[in-house]
Amino acid sequence: MKDTRPSLLRSTPFRLALTFAFLFVLAFILSGAIVYQLMSADLARRLDQSIKETYSVVALTYAENDKEDLVASVNNNADLSPDKDQLFSLSGPDGNHLAGNFTASGLPDGFSMFSARLPGVPPDTMYRAYTGEVGGNSLTVASSLAETDELKTIVLMSFGWGTLFITGLAIAGGALLAARVQRRLDGIAATMVDVSHGRLDARIPLIGNGDDIDAVSTQVNAALDRLSALVDGMREVSANIAHDLKTPLNRLQMILEQAADKTASGEDVASELADARAESRQINETFDALLRIAQIEAGARKARFVDLDVGEVVDTIGEVYADVAEDDGKSLITELVPDTKWIIHGDRDLLMQMLANLVENAMRHCPPGTAIELSVTRRDDRVLVHVRDNGSGIPAEEREKVFQRLYRLDSSRTTPGSGLGLSLVKAVADLHGATIALEDNNPGLAVIVSFPAMRSPATSSAKPPATT
Repeated sequence: MKDTRPSLLRSTPFRLALTFAFLFVLAFILSGAIVYQLMSADLARRLDQSIKETYSVVALTYAENDKEDLVASVNNNADLSPDKDQLFSLSGPDGNHLAGNFTASGLPDGFSMFSARLPGVPPDTMYRAYTGEVGGNSLTVASSLAETDELKTIVLMSFGWGTLFITGLAIAGGALLAARVQRRLDGIAATMVDVSHGRLDARIPLIGNGDDIDAVSTQVNAALDRLSALVDGMREVSANIAHDLKTPLNRLQMILEQAADKTASGEDVASELADARAESRQINETFDALLRIAQIEAGARKARFVDLDVGEVVDTIGEVYADVAEDDGKSLITELVPDTKWIIHGDRDLLMQMLANLVENAMRHCPPGTAIELSVTRRDDRVLVHVRDNGSGIPAEEREKVFQRLYRLDSSRTTPGSGLGLSLVKAVADLHGATIALEDNNPGLAVIVSFPAMRSPATSSAKPPATT
């Protein structure tokens, strides 16, 4: 199969890594430029301050009508700078050079910049100078910018190498991280390819660090688990449908053939037609139940949800089926706390159908003399509807299977029923956000349907009666 995975350079994680690396390097450059400008300004301020202090020290040696001390001070300071890092110049009122290691000409008062061509000094060396008047004479003190420029060059070189190092590190780190993420994305893609080719047991590998990719992968795996369960259920349903409908269809065919033979011989076929009608009705009821479950699972009935008292629904079911249970040799008891409302959000008709199916299921599969109990309790923020009986119960290993469509404990299909009653109960419960638990009633079975409660019961202090 052709490999459709994108190359690392074209992958989204690598492009995102490059984007973040570019933004990081850009931020580093901008911050470095700001730091460089601040450093340059500070060096210039410090240099001006040093020049001005030196100028002040030399100027203080001048006494009124006594230039000799000033000339001597200028020459002494000039001699202390043989490499001409500092320049000193003293000119008389007529512009003649009086002292110093260079001649300042044309420099304005105050700070200024100039380049000098002096013996032993590199050409075009820049100087920062301060010029002022001392006793009618012009005094200039200048300092070379070579040291400052060298420091700036060192900073720029360091910053440049740092930028190259950070850029390389960002690209390499981004590539490593992108390759790691890409491997995980490739794992997701490979799993989806396996699923698309029918391998429904394929799952996305998790690394267990709880990041967003693991979270998404967990959700996808859960969806695949659900999909696999649905497909398995569909296969089982298809097999059960074929099994459950093949028998009545065969019987219907045999009945119709017998009716055709009797019709040919002029015999009465009324009984055969009645049997054919019963078989066709059973087949239609099975399909109607399957369609009803599909509609409920599709959520079409949620538009009819309202806040209702599930206790009233339970009480209604108890009243309707009490006489039916008695006629069948069983008893149905409803236990509700007086003046208490158990409010949930749901569809009254669907809830009636769900509870009716649970009661009918207990009546159908329990022997005469069985006691069936209906009750409602509350646990924290849940409303619990209980349907208990003291019949034969359901084996623990079968309790999850009975909610599957057309699944029956009687695998031979000799007892009445389609195996869809509890499937409809599960569909209604799921639609209402409820959970169903099948537990031992010692003896018998206890079915507990737990609904999310809308608000507290009207009589919060009331306690549900004990049931046995």
